[in-house]
Amino acid sequence: MHANPTWLFDLDNTLHDASPHIFPHINRSMRAYIERHLGLEREAANRLRQDYWMRYGATLLGLIRHHDIDPAHFLWETHQFPDLKRMLAFHQPTLNALRRLPGRKLIFSNAPRHYAEAVLTLTGLAPIFDAVYTIESTRFQPKPSLEGFRALLAAERLDPKCCIMVEDTLDNLRPAKRLGMKTVWVSASSRSAPCVDVKIRHVTALPARYGRL
Repeated sequence: MHANPTWLFDLDNTLHDASPHIFPHINRSMRAYIERHLGLEREAANRLRQDYWMRYGATLLGLIRHHDIDPAHFLWETHQFPDLKRMLAFHQPTLNALRRLPGRKLIFSNAPRHYAEAVLTLTGLAPIFDAVYTIESTRFQPKPSLEGFRALLAAERLDPKCCIMVEDTLDNLRPAKRLGMKTVWVSASSRSAPCVDVKIRHVTALPARYGRL
């Protein structure tokens, strides 16, 4: 690994825990959006949301492909939070752990920019990151699409062999590994996978495991 790597960090369920409050709220918002704009009943809207997520890696891609939905409108409407600060589950020691890591740090998230920047500001993470790449940055080609990775690498003029991808989603680490990056899987799972170089339960373990990368 390069003496000073570039770190690519996912956001949701990697740097904070989105599962208790944020993801359920987004799922409800997406279902409601599909009900409103496609005129579907609740159960049908939920099935469609999950079906597109399974088939394309993002509900949005199915809506663009099959229903001509405006992606910017969809992302704005489905990522509105009554009280984001209260909904965040963030572990404060994460800040010190990230500061101890050498090299530049970028956010690489499938979330929309307005939401990602709000999370980074509210958690205090914003000053740690040199750039934020969201779904808009990749022209709505979310991970695990290779196009999204290539867009980021080109924009930052990065050699993938000098990058470390930190993610909670195994499917998103496979393209990173294919491109030559080192990979860190943030997971409590007992599984192992050939695309994973290091597995940790929480990003606070990164400084101690950095030598393995």
